[in-house]
Amino acid sequence: MRRVKLALALTMGEPAGIGPDITLKTWKMRFERDVQPFYVLCDPELLKARAKHLGFKIPIKVVEPEAACDCFDEALPVVPLSGPVQVTPGAPSGTNAALVIESIETAVRHVKEGRASAVVTNPISKKILYDGGFHHPGHTEFLGDLAKTYWDKDVEPIMLLAGPELMAVPLTIHVPFVEVPKLVTKELIVDRCRAINKDMVERFGITSPRIAIAGLNPHAGEGGSMGTEEIETISPAIAQLRSEGIDARGPLPADTMFHSEALDTYDVAVAMYHDQALIPVKTLAFDEAVNVTLGLPYVRTSPDHGTAFSIAGTDKASPNSLMASLRLAAALAQPELV
Repeated sequence: MRRVKLALALTMGEPAGIGPDITLKTWKMRFERDVQPFYVLCDPELLKARAKHLGFKIPIKVVEPEAACDCFDEALPVVPLSGPVQVTPGAPSGTNAALVIESIETAVRHVKEGRASAVVTNPISKKILYDGGFHHPGHTEFLGDLAKTYWDKDVEPIMLLAGPELMAVPLTIHVPFVEVPKLVTKELIVDRCRAINKDMVERFGITSPRIAIAGLNPHAGEGGSMGTEEIETISPAIAQLRSEGIDARGPLPADTMFHSEALDTYDVAVAMYHDQALIPVKTLAFDEAVNVTLGLPYVRTSPDHGTAFSIAGTDKASPNSLMASLRLAAALAQPELV
């Protein structure tokens, strides 16, 4: 297996969740699953304690990021945080919020400094971070602000969910469904699809990306009889994109654009709202889906699942999505690895 030149920076995530569990499991399976070298930004004592709790014998080595690739086969490389983490599996506490945030910030800074090839983030609990003073709507928005901090770039981060068969982008994310129609504008569709097209070409190596755009209403409005957003907003946006040379298609009825034969007709789907994108991705690839943030000056991926407090520390958590996240991050950071 060809390896990344610089290790991937893996964040701690919420320490009371399954992040430590799947991190340890992933390293245990590094040879059989061809896991790319990574290091964890974490309290090493947390990982030692969780490994003991799970009955795993895993050597852990404190390193500088640049040394992670060299020791990865023999030990799990860890770059310590500024303080200890006090945690019980399944029992989150706001006292660790600052260290969770520090782990994310440091991973991004390491990429900027040329010490890591990409950022892979373990799941966080937004509620716990809010209790600790976190002021961002979510992980994705925070990562966009870090692009401003370290690259001095104003960006609009975009959530892409990627599975083996389907890549999909929700235009609106964590908002009540009743607000979606007024948020979906021609400008939003055009701006997001331009950015998606750019990253499909530059990051994913797709020369002429085919972008399938879903309708908002049942049957894509059926000629205006079930809503007019397709006529008044979505179709004009598609016409604008096509005039710019972007292969945008639609608006397509969402109930028929995700079956097996339809998937072969496009490279990435653009959905109007959260569940319209996430339901098909998770149905097709629940255990392997990856969350990718487009529009950033660095590569960031994440498992497409949450903290799963109810199974933390029980050895029930699957590491498959984290492994897929590491694999995709490496491929996006170094396309020659594909």
